[in-house]
Amino acid sequence: MGKLILCRRHESEWNKLGLWTGMRDRHLTEYGFEKAEEMGKNIADIPVQRGFASMLVRSIETLSTMLNAMGQINVPVEYSAALNERNYGDYTGKDKWEMLKLIGQEEWDNVRRGWDYPVPNGETLKQVYERSVPYFLQTIVPKINAGETVLVAAHGNSCRAIIKYIENISDEEIKNVEMLFGSIFIYDLDEAGHVIHKEIRQIQSNVNA
Repeated sequence: MGKLILCRRHESEWNKLGLWTGMRDRHLTEYGFEKAEEMGKNIADIPVQRGFASMLVRSIETLSTMLNAMGQINVPVEYSAALNERNYGDYTGKDKWEMLKLIGQEEWDNVRRGWDYPVPNGETLKQVYERSVPYFLQTIVPKINAGETVLVAAHGNSCRAIIKYIENISDEEIKNVEMLFGSIFIYDLDEAGHVIHKEIRQIQSNVNA
């Protein structure tokens, strides 16, 4: 059996400004590239046979930077919108900390971490789950079952959705799960894609998000 290496892409231009990014396509910052390289070096001891990223440039840049830092530049990669970040709808481009003042802590926490909490003209985490987990099961898990170790560089919410499935986390408890910047989750999975063993490697990271 192969392994799943799951990580969140690193700091984007809008993270640095404290803005909700969601589906808006923004590049990594210089700091984001530096930290993506550091993340790659952190797992350079693990041979990877395949990489996956979303269709958003910050995810693609994270994956390519990590593979380059690992010295594994010839690894085949696949990109899918199923791994895209949550669509934050009307909140896209708004200052997160100004929104906190406007809507209050409870509402803000629900928007950021809730399972089926609506955002005007956007997606819930449940909807992200409904597109990312089927892709994970149909496309990524078969690669792992075939013996490949795969590196997935996705986003905070698509990572949380996949983690929810892998670790059998309840709808209520998922609000307490966050994929931190700089975290790398390394999983051994059973044939159904559920966790057998989990290792966490963490680099020091400071992102305004």
